[in-house]
Amino acid sequence: MSSTADAAAEHGLVARLGLTQGQVVQELGWDDDTDEQFRVALEDAIDAELADEDSDDVADLVVLWWREEDGDLVDALVDALTNLADGGAVLLMTPKAGRPGHVEPSEISEAALSAGLHGTSSLSAGQDWSAARLVAPKAGRR
Repeated sequence: MSSTADAAAEHGLVARLGLTQGQVVQELGWDDDTDEQFRVALEDAIDAELADEDSDDVADLVVLWWREEDGDLVDALVDALTNLADGGAVLLMTPKAGRPGHVEPSEISEAALSAGLHGTSSLSAGQDWSAARLVAPKAGRR
């Protein structure tokens, strides 16, 4: 397994997220195909394990691994908001184009809007995954 520095360098996305020690990152949709080095880099950034889908902790970031065949993306995004802190974000991880389970960007945009979110950035997250950072509009927060 790579060192902390190697994992962070390989996944510059983690550094761009601005995570700090003590923050809570909840992970939804984990499966055998998720990027383990990215997950380790997230854990290193917060100096803790990722919270799973059964967690009741308030999350600063929710990482949602999503594939085309996983079901209704709008429902999944709404569920991802359950434990999200004010000012938090959902990081929607989808397979890159040409990979099994790829989700079209237009579908992501439509689902995000339906869930009350908007995209702030789309980034590469390793060899097989793309990331879309989604946030709730400030006026719409409770």
